[in-house]
Amino acid sequence: MAGLLGIGGGAVIVPVLALLFEHRGVDPDVIMHCAIGTSLATIAFTALASIRTHHAHGAVRWPAFRQLTPGIVAGGLLGAAIADALPGPTLKRMFAAFLLLIAVQMARGWATQAKRHLPGRAAMFAAGGVIGTLSSLFGVGGGSMSVPFLTWCGVPAREAVATAAAIGFPIALTGALGYIIAGWNADGLPPWSIGYVTLPAFAGIVIASMLSAPWGARLAHRLPEATLRRIFAVFLAAIGIYMLVR
Repeated sequence: MAGLLGIGGGAVIVPVLALLFEHRGVDPDVIMHCAIGTSLATIAFTALASIRTHHAHGAVRWPAFRQLTPGIVAGGLLGAAIADALPGPTLKRMFAAFLLLIAVQMARGWATQAKRHLPGRAAMFAAGGVIGTLSSLFGVGGGSMSVPFLTWCGVPAREAVATAAAIGFPIALTGALGYIIAGWNADGLPPWSIGYVTLPAFAGIVIASMLSAPWGARLAHRLPEATLRRIFAVFLAAIGIYMLVR
């Protein structure tokens, strides 16, 4: 569902992992950090398949990718450092609020009115920094921010989604590295963790994602996208509210 709707898997992976870690009795101070770090690690792995597919269709704006990536790398490391400095419950509430914002955006749709062309290098670096920081902080692939930004800059929607998928790789790779470093000596980590990346969860999600990808592709051709977006928006809103009040 997450790949089908173009927002990256983190919006699903992070809350599900947070609930599972809580059920398993993981230290509340590191639950969200482990959920986010593990989510980014899985996105780094699975994003490669999306990049190959979109590149084969000639839809990726590689010049835009190259201009955004330096800011994304810096922002990815900054986001991990900010998350490490935040208490677990605070990070949980921030993520829940972020989910609600994504739900509103999903319900409205991705389309934004083009205001201008892509900006210069300095502005692209700044935009990449903001996208990278927030994506790393919340463990998402960045599509919920990069797609609206690119379409606002006049990039056609299909190319915006494809370029956002490519952008997801450096976001996830840098963010995951940041969470590994930040959590290297953290207390209360689940077993088999490298920093804030929990390996059993990482392996399970990557395998399941690879197996379920064809289902999403077939579903995309059978159900109206607008209907799926609204259903998913309700789903995300429900998770966000649950995380806020729990």
